[in-house]
Amino acid sequence: MPRTPMDVGTHGTVRFVATATGYRARARYRGYDGVIRDASGSGASRTKAERAVKKAVADALRTPVGGELSPRTRFCEAAEQWLEIQQERVIAGERATGTLDNYRSMLRNHVLPAFGELRLNEVSIPRLDRFFPTLARKTSAAHARTARAVVSGVLRHAVRNGALTANPVREVEAIEGGSRKKVRALTRTERKEWLAQLEADPVAVAKDLPDLTRFMLATGVRIGEALALYWEDVDLIAPAVVIEWTVVRVRGEGLRRTDPKSASGERTLSLPEWAAAMLRERQRIAVSENRAGAHPVFPDTLGGLRDPSNTRRALREARGSDGFAWVTSHVFRKTAATILDNARLTAREIADQLGHSKPSMTQDVYMGRGEISPAAAAALEDIM
Repeated sequence: MPRTPMDVGTHGTVRFVATATGYRARARYRGYDGVIRDASGSGASRTKAERAVKKAVADALRTPVGGELSPRTRFCEAAEQWLEIQQERVIAGERATGTLDNYRSMLRNHVLPAFGELRLNEVSIPRLDRFFPTLARKTSAAHARTARAVVSGVLRHAVRNGALTANPVREVEAIEGGSRKKVRALTRTERKEWLAQLEADPVAVAKDLPDLTRFMLATGVRIGEALALYWEDVDLIAPAVVIEWTVVRVRGEGLRRTDPKSASGERTLSLPEWAAAMLRERQRIAVSENRAGAHPVFPDTLGGLRDPSNTRRALREARGSDGFAWVTSHVFRKTAATILDNARLTAREIADQLGHSKPSMTQDVYMGRGEISPAAAAALEDIM
C-alpha cells in the first residue's frame, strides 16, 4: 500500500540521536513548493532538541524558496509586494499618484497596526469582521471601505501567488453608511480670503503656495500634474499649457515625471489672461536664474521636481484649523470644475479640462453647485 504523501507545510516524525552534549533531532518537512527537505536541531534534552528542530522547520516554511509568498508569510511582507505593484501601475499611468498615497497612508495608520505581524493564513474572516466596523466607528464608513479595498488587494495578491486559496475579505459583510461626501468648492469670497491668508504667511510664500494655488484654480489640474509642468510645456503667446506628465516618487529612484494615468490625461489647456500674466512674471525670474526650458515651473528649493506629498502637507499646515480646515489640493480642482459647470459648459468639455475619460466621473465627484456665473467663455478669466 503506497505511503500517504506529507501535506504541504507540515513535517514528519521527529527522530533523535544522542550526542556528547545532549541530543540532535531530525525531521523531514514538505515545503510550499512541494519539495521534501531535512531539518535538524540540537539541545541539552530531547525536549529542547525537538523544540529546536520544529523552530527550524517553521523558519524554513516562513521563508519560501525564491522569495515567493506562503501561508506563513507575514501580512506586512505581502503588503510591501502589493505596494510595489501599485507603484509600477502609477509609473505605467494606470493608477493615480494620489491613490497610491492613500493606500500607503491607510496601511501605515490602520491596516498594518492591526494585521502587519500576522501570517497570511491568520488573517481570518472573524478578525476582518471585527476590524472594519471598529474602524468605521472610529473614523468613517468611507475610511473603512478604503481599508477594505487595501486589505482585499493584499490578500488577492496572496491568492494569485498561491499563498491562500481564497480571499477572506470577499466573505466579510459590506460596510454600510457614509454616503458620498457633498462636493464643496471655494466661493469667490473664499478664494480671495484663502489667497490673502497664504500671502500673509511667510512660510506659505516661501513654499510657493500662492502661485501654485492660482495655477490649479486656473486649470483644474491635479497637484502632480502642476508640479510636473516644465517651462517647455508653456506657451505664453497662445496662452496655453500642455499637460502630459505627473510627478511620482519611485522607490530607490526618487521623484520622476511619468505619463498620466490615461490617454485623456494628456491635454492642452488654454489659460485665462490673469494666470498667463502670473506665469510671465515667473518665467522672467526663471530666465534670469537660468531655470527656463527643461525646468519645473513650480520647483523645489533646489530647482528640481517637487514632491506632491510634501506639497500637500505644506498646504495642510498653511490652511490652519479654523475656516479653511477642509481645504485640500483637490478642492482647487473641484472649484475649477464647479465654475465651469456654473458657466454652462458641457460635462464633456469639463471632463476634457480635468483629464477625465468619462464625463460621469466629473459629474459625480467634481461638480459642486452654489455660485452662478452667466459668462461661459470668461468662466475662468473671472475666477478671481
